[in-house]
Amino acid sequence: MFSFFKKKTPPSAPAVAPAAAPAPFDAPAEALPAGSLIGSALVAPIAIPEPSATPPERQKWLDKLKAGLGKTASSISGVFGGSQIDEALYEDLEGALLMADAGVAATEHLTNALRKKVKASGVTHPIALKNILIAELTELLQPLQKPLVIGQQQPTVIMVAGVNGAGKTTSIGKLTKHLADSNASVLLAAADTFRAAAREQLTVWADRNTVEIVSQEGGDPAAVSFDAVTAGKARKKDVVLIDTAGRLPTQLHLMEELKKIKRVIAKADGTAPHEVLLVIDGNTGQNAVAQVKAFDDALGLTGLIVTKLDGTAKGGVLAAIARERPIPVYFIGVGEKLDELETFNAREFAQALLA
Repeated sequence: MFSFFKKKTPPSAPAVAPAAAPAPFDAPAEALPAGSLIGSALVAPIAIPEPSATPPERQKWLDKLKAGLGKTASSISGVFGGSQIDEALYEDLEGALLMADAGVAATEHLTNALRKKVKASGVTHPIALKNILIAELTELLQPLQKPLVIGQQQPTVIMVAGVNGAGKTTSIGKLTKHLADSNASVLLAAADTFRAAAREQLTVWADRNTVEIVSQEGGDPAAVSFDAVTAGKARKKDVVLIDTAGRLPTQLHLMEELKKIKRVIAKADGTAPHEVLLVIDGNTGQNAVAQVKAFDDALGLTGLIVTKLDGTAKGGVLAAIARERPIPVYFIGVGEKLDELETFNAREFAQALLA
């Protein structure tokens, strides 16, 4: 299997570190994650410890994330500038979290947890309260931290949905790079046949990543998906990545088309799709939560990609998702470049949002 992280580490700890990266396939077998594929052979399961320091490339990306969430971080951090913990501080914090798109449920959960911790610990200084908030937010976000793992099926079929403008096709291009960089063979399916130039856009990403693509000009999305899965099986690809047409969850007839695509994929491979991902725009606030609920109800989502956390997005929406519909966040993006999509880590995100 492949799991998508950035750092190669020696095999001594008992658990796989969620923020680490897989070793390239020219590394020695003992450095690879359990079940990784080298050619057609499976590596025996091993354990990979958490790295002792953040790799430089990961730190560079974290700096971008902190910059992208800087406005929200400054707004929330300002709440802790006083000299005492009082009711006014809690009220200001509630307002700051709501303004950060954390939503009512997550805001109430966090502030109630803070009150209990302060009462139990006896802390009196706002800075200590901020540190408690970072820990509580990390705990809230922890269920969202899960790696995307492929290789249990061949091909692993990944269906990607999202409303127009969320960055769906761009995210597919970035995800393709993650897969290709780990030596996974990828076949793209241009099943977003309704949006003008979508097929051409995906073809550009295929060329950049040097991967194959299945497309039909004006073809039926379900038919394109079926052909792609069939071709992926015949060509022994590791991954078939299907770009489905953008949909608004309020357009019920269009959501039905997505359900049809999923059914047709299952006809080509009875176990597929193995992953159903939703790309959401981090700028859309509570509307993103509504999208997650609607697409999950229709398709049964297995993971999320959150995009555009690059200066205008407030970021707190992940807390709302964690509280109301805790679907794993496989990747978050901070820009348009190929290397600006990275794995989600709960503590890193909490620190970037509140630092």
